[in-house]
Amino acid sequence: MRARIAALIVAAAGITVATILPASAAATTGDAAGAACTTLVNHPCVWQEKDGGGIVGVAQVSADPAQLTVVQVEVRTQRAWGSPWVTVASATTVTHGFARAVTPRVVTDDLKLICATGGPALDAAQRVTTCTGPF
Repeated sequence: MRARIAALIVAAAGITVATILPASAAATTGDAAGAACTTLVNHPCVWQEKDGGGIVGVAQVSADPAQLTVVQVEVRTQRAWGSPWVTVASATTVTHGFARAVTPRVVTDDLKLICATGGPALDAAQRVTTCTGPF
């Protein structure tokens, strides 16, 4: 019983980190956000950066240098409240160790959301997806 409770607490802590860290990273500049997420191995960090008249989605994953790592970042938009989120830009990087991906620039007045999936390229079950809050 204690093992189940401990597992539940660890899972809750992981969910808390997964929801708080990406949201805080989205509010900072790219360099600060990138530095803030390097401590979470195989967990993507995602944020947006202003680029000219639009935004780009940026994501990165830290991993063991010998691990084949994948990171995919998407910019999603929503036209009206309650309508489906549509992916309008995406980028994927596959490399050994640290991986970073940056989407093409998106210019829109629609509600935006940046999502990233990352982790071991050879084990889809261990990949993690995280998103910023809508902005």
